[in-house]
Amino acid sequence: MATKARNIQRREDALSHDRIVDAAIELLDAGGEDGLTFRALSERLATGPGAIYNHIADKDALLVAACDTLVARTLDAGKAGSSPRAAIRTLALALFDAMDAHPWMGAALVRAAGQSPSVRLLERLGQAIQALGVPRKGQWAAASALLHYIVGVGSHNAAQSQFARARGLARDRHLGTLSAQWAQLDAALYPFVRSVSAQLPAHDDRADFLAGIDLVLGGLASAQKK
Repeated sequence: MATKARNIQRREDALSHDRIVDAAIELLDAGGEDGLTFRALSERLATGPGAIYNHIADKDALLVAACDTLVARTLDAGKAGSSPRAAIRTLALALFDAMDAHPWMGAALVRAAGQSPSVRLLERLGQAIQALGVPRKGQWAAASALLHYIVGVGSHNAAQSQFARARGLARDRHLGTLSAQWAQLDAALYPFVRSVSAQLPAHDDRADFLAGIDLVLGGLASAQKK
């Protein structure tokens, strides 16, 4: 019994906030938010829930911490950029890819509004907005618009990809089917959708995402000229 107690003590002593968060990310990636329980986390870390609670208050705090860790890593990876505009595009695409790799991340970011993950992003975007020379009175709106676009479109794309994978849908075949359906819509009611139906199968999600970023940045540049 003494040996068992010492082994448990060593495992608990080896616990750290970072180790717990990394294990939580693995569980979230494997099973989404439903897969993240303190019981599953305890089993993965070979420890008791009480030891985990010494580092993390509850599941909500754990989700925020997991999201914050991924955001921090993404910010570190997205530092490159020869100009503020390039830096924003690089960061936006890095976040888009991170949310695609971790489909739960977008929803966690939305719920963490005002907390560390979103504050990190807002600060980085805000600094780039300032470097672009956006007037002070317009900086909040500009940074907020970019943040909401990145998180909204990124999380939507991740959700769609997860939906397709869960149902075994091949992207080309699925989009081809939708394209054919759009082409048959009433021309009087859906003239635009019919006109772009042929583009649907070949469109690139990442390219479309960056095109949206460029539209926002182009709008900022136009506003500054007025």
